[in-house]
Amino acid sequence: MKIYDISQEVFSCSVFPGDPQPQRVVVQSLKNGDICNLTELKMCAHNGTHVDAPYHFLDNGKTIDQMGLEPFVGRCYVTHHTGDVTENDAKTILKNAGDGRDRILIGGRCTVTADAAKVFADAKIRLIGNESQTVGPENAPREVHLILLGAEVVLLEGIRLAKIPDGNYFLNAAPLNLGGADGAPCRAYLIE
Repeated sequence: MKIYDISQEVFSCSVFPGDPQPQRVVVQSLKNGDICNLTELKMCAHNGTHVDAPYHFLDNGKTIDQMGLEPFVGRCYVTHHTGDVTENDAKTILKNAGDGRDRILIGGRCTVTADAAKVFADAKIRLIGNESQTVGPENAPREVHLILLGAEVVLLEGIRLAKIPDGNYFLNAAPLNLGGADGAPCRAYLIE
């Protein structure tokens, strides 16, 4: 069994333009004579490797704690792509996915188009992941998010797949259980 960590380190992670950079605050330190080392975290729910719940773009959508773990854990298919993921690209990805069809992870510098998002939503996949900090176009992510989150396809953003060969894997991207939140950080990994 081989395990691949596909997560970013939080404090040095990429952030979406305008989002705050995560911060580590030392609250207590053994070096300062405190009883233990204690860290406080300051971060956005969408920093680094994270998941989006439907509530991120839909007022009546499910929050992260309402999602259950099923979408985030199970078989997945990893593929790589450069540029826009078109409708035809999405159909090809689904055809190649086989047993990993429920969860699709796309590596590379790519953007899921609205037409591709409709293909994935219509196929009723549970999760789509990508390396960017947003699944749609960075300058206009709303439409793609509405299509996917409206179909309750959760988004796994900010993963790292450069060293992962195309193929089927077992994914665990369980988010932190943040009540009422629109997303959450996660430690995503693949098992071969």
